[in-house]
Amino acid sequence: MNNNPVTAVILAAGEGRRLEPLTNRRPKPMVPVANRPLLEHVVEAVAAAGIERIALVVGYRQERIRNHFGDGDDWDVTIEYVEQSTQLGTGHAVLQAEPVVGGPFVVLNGDRIVDADAVSAVRDRLRDGDAPLVTVTAVESPRDYGVVQLTGDRVTEIDEKPEGPVDTNRINAGVYGFTPAIFDAIRATNTTGELAITATLNDLIERDTVNSVGYDGRWLDVSNLWDVLTVNAALIHDSDHAHEAPATRDRVGDAVTVADDVVLAANVHVGPNATLSGATAIESNATIAANAVVENSVIFPDAVIGPGTVVRDAVVAGNARIGPNATITGGPATVVVGDAVHRDVMLGGVVGDNASIGGGATLTDGAVVGDDVRADAGVVIDGRVESGAVVRRG
Repeated sequence: MNNNPVTAVILAAGEGRRLEPLTNRRPKPMVPVANRPLLEHVVEAVAAAGIERIALVVGYRQERIRNHFGDGDDWDVTIEYVEQSTQLGTGHAVLQAEPVVGGPFVVLNGDRIVDADAVSAVRDRLRDGDAPLVTVTAVESPRDYGVVQLTGDRVTEIDEKPEGPVDTNRINAGVYGFTPAIFDAIRATNTTGELAITATLNDLIERDTVNSVGYDGRWLDVSNLWDVLTVNAALIHDSDHAHEAPATRDRVGDAVTVADDVVLAANVHVGPNATLSGATAIESNATIAANAVVENSVIFPDAVIGPGTVVRDAVVAGNARIGPNATITGGPATVVVGDAVHRDVMLGGVVGDNASIGGGATLTDGAVVGDDVRADAGVVIDGRVESGAVVRRG
């Protein structure tokens, strides 16, 4: 048995370009769901698993992470930071933690939420000297992830986003167990371009044993903008907190309807006759004006939803302003991300940081408005509007 304490290495250096504009000002792990950053949910799972030492691999917009988590005292853990100055893949990210890892360690993604059970299962196997380890879970769409082939508990292949037929629904859940021997294996990996940890694992499979850890608990992945809404809803429905923070009760207007699956942060202002429902999270200092309707949405800090405005299936980023009687209708949408076309995704729209949408404007299903956009009153916004643009009527 290995008596060295197990460290958790959390990979949080990435930018998350598929989540633009939400990641223009914050790293992907700091995108909020259920009124807390994705990364905070991961740190809490590690702490709940009894691991007291965390190495956070940071890079893009790292000051947002450092300022939020500090030394980890608020989570009863000790956090050290290591920098991945250029994002060259998950294997390269793990390699950056070598100077601060002195024994067995668990690796997690900072933007993928799992239960503490997944972390503790890997930790326990590491204490028994069992490494390397890959956590495996089942999903409905394995083709979108790393498909794992098994013989018994042994991993025989990890195929990243396979193009051909898939005969299993088991995927790589992104929680790993390693000893420091993995660092030499990463350096020895023969690959071009980004160095993925799965490339190293596939190399190890050829000459050694890589074991799996089965996991059937919560596994929430944010890859695209609409996943923010899906993961937000899953976390709210799994939680047991009240829908209002006590500090907000005196800031909620008369005749306001707030459903049980709505989470309000402190200092949220809600005007009279507003309706909040459908797995909605509203962050600190946001304002929902009179007669507004907000449903199945994530509202970032300091955002303002104007009087009579309807916001459904939407993400409204920090300090954005949506004028009176504007509409984000919601419902299934077709969204283009890079070269990929995604059909029937639930995304009414996204409004970036500091954007201003004029009164009476309409965002059609799947519209994405960049940061600092200025849109005139009454305009119809369809598709993607780049950051800094001005949208004029007529």
